[in-house]
Amino acid sequence: MTTDGFTTCLWFDDQAEEAAHYYVSLFKNSGIGSTTHYGEGAPRPAGSVLTVEFTANGQRFVALNGGPEFTFNEAVSFQILCPDQKEVDFYWSRLTEDGGTPGPCGWLKDKYGLSWQVVPTRLMEMIGDPDPQKASRATGAMMSMGKLDIAELERAYAGE
Repeated sequence: MTTDGFTTCLWFDDQAEEAAHYYVSLFKNSGIGSTTHYGEGAPRPAGSVLTVEFTANGQRFVALNGGPEFTFNEAVSFQILCPDQKEVDFYWSRLTEDGGTPGPCGWLKDKYGLSWQVVPTRLMEMIGDPDPQKASRATGAMMSMGKLDIAELERAYAGE
């Protein structure tokens, strides 16, 4: 791992290695880096995984097996900006499978409890429109959805 820039550390109970491989399987430009292990006298069993460095979609992460003391919450989430409905559907489906939970407005929690926002790039354009009525209609439509539907957002934006 290089020493410049930022690396996000994700605290897991004991699923760091599993989670790192899961995230790498979802995103392009991803890979597993080095893995460290607990030594003798550590608070976890000697030889068990302490950290796994990985890259997901070009972003650096460290998955840490720190124990059950801390868990993820909605105060931190990762946005996945998607160019089309096919990509929205892919990430929504994959991140909610095996125990993930859908939420409102394009938000969800994956099976590890990490929060994600699966957002079409087109929505960002619509809610940023200088016409406040169009932007408001798009925002209102988004607020009524779980998984975001670009076609429905477009209809609301257009006033249909």
